[in-house]
Amino acid sequence: MAYHPGADRIWSVYKQRDIAMQKKFYLPALVFMVAFIGFITADLDAQYICGDANGDATVNVSDAIWIANYIFIGGPEPNPFLAGEANCDGTVNVSDAIWIANYVFVGGNDPCDFDGDGIPDCWTECPPTVTDYDGNIYQTVLIGDQCWMMENLKVTHYRNGDPIPNVTDNAAWEGLTTGAYCAYNNDPLNVATYGRLYNWYAVDDSRNIAPEGWHVPSDAELKQLEMYLGMSQAEADAIGLRGTDEGGKLKEAGTTHWIAPNTGATNESGFTALPGGLRSYDGTFYSMGYLAYFWSSTEGSSNYAWSRYLSCYSSQVYRYDYSKPYGFSVRCVRD
Repeated sequence: MAYHPGADRIWSVYKQRDIAMQKKFYLPALVFMVAFIGFITADLDAQYICGDANGDATVNVSDAIWIANYIFIGGPEPNPFLAGEANCDGTVNVSDAIWIANYVFVGGNDPCDFDGDGIPDCWTECPPTVTDYDGNIYQTVLIGDQCWMMENLKVTHYRNGDPIPNVTDNAAWEGLTTGAYCAYNNDPLNVATYGRLYNWYAVDDSRNIAPEGWHVPSDAELKQLEMYLGMSQAEADAIGLRGTDEGGKLKEAGTTHWIAPNTGATNESGFTALPGGLRSYDGTFYSMGYLAYFWSSTEGSSNYAWSRYLSCYSSQVYRYDYSKPYGFSVRCVRD
């Protein structure tokens, strides 16, 4: 089952003729529930709680009423939307209200665990967020069959807790053959928006810079993303500028972060690529606002690795193998 927890969520509600039938059978039960609001609750410790339609971090009868109001009267959309989708059928409707009522009053399955096996079901394919070792929280988006971070990586430790060196000196950066990171222009104020820049040695380190259950995408996985957005296999395999508008579908739209004209940027995919620039092999910084560079985990040769970049002047995607000491942004994909 595919869910899109990014900006472009796809959802539907029952047809009007179906709603009329639902009113007849379920509305009396929902009225009954009102009398019990506040008496029976089930607190769930999760950032996104399945069934928590009104976003108060508690699953109780008020969530069932919230969903009923949304379906029957046109009330506010469940917030966050997928939290109202309690039974994992891909639609917020009266069956979710019944599911929540059963959970609260009868002791039915946890709304996060539709089949009762103890494993959350609704967001198994692409959870709404992922948290790295440092506690940074990243929004995610499902694109085709791949679950991607919507933000550039910021982590300063490998997955086992070992620190990744923060190398600010240009000469020291140039001589590296081990993992390191930096902020663009060594300015920590750039990190919140653009994330950090990593050399490829950090990407390749066996201690892993990606959160548990995630990894830096391979060149083949980046091709899969590009082909889902419209490239042919031949285009994806080429070097240099490729495709037509796939880069535009990946770039954040507008000029809040990208320099004008930000050609073809629609962010149709929800990937929200940002122009974090790069750090060259000699330690100098270039192109924030103009270019977004991303490492793959795939080695090109002993001294080079495959990468992608997007430009404010193009809607295409550039594929090239760059020298491993370069500092690029990193996006992670779910295992």
